[in-house]
Amino acid sequence: MTDPTTQIGPGKRERLVAGARELLHRQGVERTTIADVADAAEVPSGNVYYYFKTKDELVEAAIDAHITDLEAMLASLERHRTPQARLKGLVRALTEQRALVAEYGCPHGSLCQELDKRDDDLRETASALLSIPLDWAEQQFRLMGRRDARGLAVALVASYHGISLLTNTFGDQQLMVREARRLERWIDSLA
Repeated sequence: MTDPTTQIGPGKRERLVAGARELLHRQGVERTTIADVADAAEVPSGNVYYYFKTKDELVEAAIDAHITDLEAMLASLERHRTPQARLKGLVRALTEQRALVAEYGCPHGSLCQELDKRDDDLRETASALLSIPLDWAEQQFRLMGRRDARGLAVALVASYHGISLLTNTFGDQQLMVREARRLERWIDSLA
Protein backbone atom coordinates (compact mmCIF):
# COMPACT_ATOMS: atom_id res chain seq x y z
CA MET A 1 0.00 0.00 0.00
CA THR A 2 1.34 3.46 -0.84
CA ASP A 3 1.36 6.43 1.48
CA PRO A 4 -1.27 8.90 0.19
CA THR A 5 0.86 11.90 1.21
CA THR A 6 3.50 10.93 -1.34
CA GLN A 7 0.90 11.06 -4.11
CA ILE A 8 -0.12 14.65 -3.42
CA GLY A 9 3.06 16.22 -4.71
CA PRO A 10 5.93 18.02 -3.06
CA GLY A 11 5.46 21.47 -1.67
CA LYS A 12 1.76 21.27 -0.82
CA ARG A 13 2.32 20.84 2.90
CA GLU A 14 4.69 23.80 2.93
CA ARG A 15 2.19 25.90 0.96
CA LEU A 16 -0.55 24.96 3.42
CA VAL A 17 1.59 25.95 6.39
CA ALA A 18 2.57 29.24 4.72
CA GLY A 19 -1.07 29.94 3.89
CA ALA A 20 -2.10 29.15 7.45
CA ARG A 21 0.57 31.44 8.87
CA GLU A 22 -0.59 34.33 6.72
CA LEU A 23 -4.30 33.83 7.36
CA LEU A 24 -3.93 33.20 11.08
CA HIS A 25 -2.08 36.49 11.31
CA ARG A 26 -4.55 38.43 9.19
CA GLN A 27 -7.81 36.86 10.38
CA GLY A 28 -7.03 35.08 13.62
CA VAL A 29 -7.41 31.42 14.50
CA GLU A 30 -11.15 31.40 15.07
CA ARG A 31 -12.05 33.11 11.78
CA THR A 32 -9.68 31.05 9.63
CA THR A 33 -11.09 27.85 8.17
CA ILE A 34 -9.34 24.92 6.57
CA ALA A 35 -11.06 25.89 3.31
CA ASP A 36 -9.55 29.40 3.59
CA VAL A 37 -6.09 27.90 4.02
CA ALA A 38 -6.59 25.51 1.12
CA ASP A 39 -7.63 28.43 -1.12
CA ALA A 40 -4.64 30.53 -0.03
CA ALA A 41 -2.28 27.61 -0.70
CA GLU A 42 -4.00 26.76 -3.99
CA VAL A 43 -4.57 23.21 -2.79
CA PRO A 44 -7.88 21.36 -3.09
CA SER A 45 -9.65 21.39 0.29
CA GLY A 46 -9.77 17.60 0.46
CA ASN A 47 -6.00 17.37 0.17
CA VAL A 48 -5.53 19.29 3.40
CA TYR A 49 -6.60 16.22 5.36
CA TYR A 50 -3.70 14.18 3.95
CA TYR A 51 -1.40 16.46 5.92
CA PHE A 52 -3.51 17.73 8.80
CA LYS A 53 -6.35 15.76 10.36
CA THR A 54 -7.70 18.80 12.20
CA LYS A 55 -7.52 22.56 12.09
CA ASP A 56 -5.58 22.45 15.37
CA GLU A 57 -2.88 20.32 13.71
CA LEU A 58 -2.61 22.95 10.98
CA VAL A 59 -2.40 25.75 13.56
CA GLU A 60 0.30 23.81 15.42
CA ALA A 61 2.28 23.39 12.19
CA ALA A 62 2.03 27.15 11.59
CA ILE A 63 3.30 27.83 15.12
CA ASP A 64 6.15 25.35 14.61
CA ALA A 65 7.11 27.16 11.40
CA HIS A 66 7.13 30.48 13.28
CA ILE A 67 9.35 28.90 15.94
CA THR A 68 11.75 27.57 13.30
CA ASP A 69 12.02 31.02 11.72
CA LEU A 70 12.43 32.68 15.11
CA GLU A 71 15.23 30.31 16.11
CA ALA A 72 16.96 30.87 12.76
CA MET A 73 16.73 34.63 13.19
CA LEU A 74 18.20 34.44 16.69
CA ALA A 75 20.96 32.13 15.47
CA SER A 76 21.78 34.62 12.70
CA LEU A 77 22.40 37.27 15.36
CA GLU A 78 25.35 35.23 16.63
CA ARG A 79 27.38 36.86 13.85
CA HIS A 80 27.57 39.93 16.10
CA ARG A 81 30.57 39.81 18.38
CA THR A 82 28.99 41.20 21.54
CA PRO A 83 25.75 40.49 23.40
CA GLN A 84 24.99 44.21 23.22
CA ALA A 85 25.23 44.13 19.42
CA ARG A 86 23.13 40.95 19.30
CA LEU A 87 20.37 42.56 21.39
CA LYS A 88 20.39 45.62 19.15
CA GLY A 89 20.29 43.29 16.15
CA LEU A 90 17.16 41.69 17.60
CA VAL A 91 15.52 45.10 17.94
CA ARG A 92 16.39 45.93 14.31
CA ALA A 93 15.14 42.56 13.05
CA LEU A 94 11.82 42.99 14.83
CA THR A 95 11.48 46.55 13.57
CA GLU A 96 11.87 45.34 9.97
CA GLN A 97 8.38 43.85 10.36
CA ARG A 98 6.83 47.23 11.13
CA ALA A 99 4.65 47.45 7.99
CA LEU A 100 3.15 44.03 8.68
CA VAL A 101 2.73 44.85 12.36
CA ALA A 102 1.04 48.16 11.55
CA GLU A 103 -1.49 46.35 9.40
CA TYR A 104 -2.19 43.14 11.36
CA GLY A 105 -0.26 43.26 14.65
CA CYS A 106 2.65 41.10 15.73
CA PRO A 107 2.25 37.59 14.30
CA HIS A 108 3.65 35.97 17.44
CA GLY A 109 1.91 38.16 19.99
CA SER A 110 -1.41 37.89 18.19
CA LEU A 111 -1.27 34.09 18.16
CA CYS A 112 -0.27 33.93 21.81
CA GLN A 113 -3.00 36.33 22.84
CA GLU A 114 -5.72 34.50 20.93
CA LEU A 115 -4.64 31.00 21.92
CA ASP A 116 -4.21 32.01 25.55
CA LYS A 117 -7.99 32.11 25.77
CA ARG A 118 -8.11 28.37 25.07
CA ASP A 119 -7.41 25.62 27.55
CA ASP A 120 -5.50 23.15 25.37
CA ASP A 121 -2.07 22.20 24.08
CA LEU A 122 -1.99 24.98 21.47
CA ARG A 123 -1.82 27.53 24.25
CA GLU A 124 1.39 25.94 25.53
CA THR A 125 2.82 25.49 22.04
CA ALA A 126 2.25 29.15 21.19
CA SER A 127 3.86 30.36 24.41
CA ALA A 128 7.23 29.33 22.96
CA LEU A 129 6.89 32.24 20.54
CA LEU A 130 7.47 34.52 23.53
CA SER A 131 9.57 32.31 25.80
CA ILE A 132 12.25 31.66 23.16
CA PRO A 133 13.16 35.34 22.59
CA LEU A 134 12.72 36.04 26.30
CA ASP A 135 15.20 33.30 27.28
CA TRP A 136 17.57 34.36 24.48
CA ALA A 137 17.52 38.00 25.60
CA GLU A 138 18.10 36.94 29.19
CA GLN A 139 21.18 35.01 28.10
CA GLN A 140 22.50 38.06 26.24
CA PHE A 141 22.02 40.30 29.28
CA ARG A 142 23.79 37.68 31.44
CA LEU A 143 26.70 37.72 29.00
CA MET A 144 26.80 41.50 29.51
CA GLY A 145 27.34 40.76 33.21
CA ARG A 146 23.88 41.88 34.28
CA ARG A 147 22.59 40.28 37.46
CA ASP A 148 19.10 41.55 36.63
CA ALA A 149 19.13 39.77 33.25
CA ARG A 150 15.66 38.22 33.52
CA GLY A 151 14.02 41.53 34.41
CA LEU A 152 15.83 43.29 31.57
CA ALA A 153 14.78 40.58 29.12
CA VAL A 154 11.16 40.92 30.24
CA ALA A 155 11.39 44.71 29.82
CA LEU A 156 12.81 44.34 26.30
CA VAL A 157 10.24 41.79 25.11
CA ALA A 158 7.38 43.67 26.79
CA SER A 159 8.49 46.90 25.15
CA TYR A 160 8.48 45.30 21.72
CA HIS A 161 5.06 43.74 22.18
CA GLY A 162 3.65 46.93 23.65
CA ILE A 163 4.89 49.01 20.74
CA SER A 164 3.56 46.37 18.35
CA LEU A 165 0.11 46.83 19.83
CA LEU A 166 0.34 50.62 19.58
CA THR A 167 1.76 50.46 16.04
CA ASN A 168 -1.13 48.25 14.98
CA THR A 169 -3.80 50.20 16.84
CA PHE A 170 -2.76 53.52 15.34
CA GLY A 171 -1.42 52.14 12.04
CA ASP A 172 1.73 54.19 12.58
CA GLN A 173 5.02 52.47 11.70
CA GLN A 174 7.01 55.40 13.02
CA LEU A 175 5.99 54.52 16.56
CA MET A 176 7.95 51.30 16.21
CA VAL A 177 10.90 53.06 14.59
CA ARG A 178 11.13 55.57 17.43
CA GLU A 179 10.79 52.89 20.10
CA ALA A 180 13.51 50.83 18.41
CA ARG A 181 15.90 53.79 18.61
CA ARG A 182 15.05 54.24 22.28
CA LEU A 183 15.61 50.54 22.97
CA GLU A 184 19.00 50.62 21.25
CA ARG A 185 20.05 53.59 23.43
CA TRP A 186 18.74 51.75 26.50
CA ILE A 187 20.75 48.63 25.61
CA ASP A 188 23.86 50.79 25.15
CA SER A 189 23.27 52.37 28.57
CA LEU A 190 23.27 48.93 30.19
CA ALA A 191 26.63 47.88 28.80
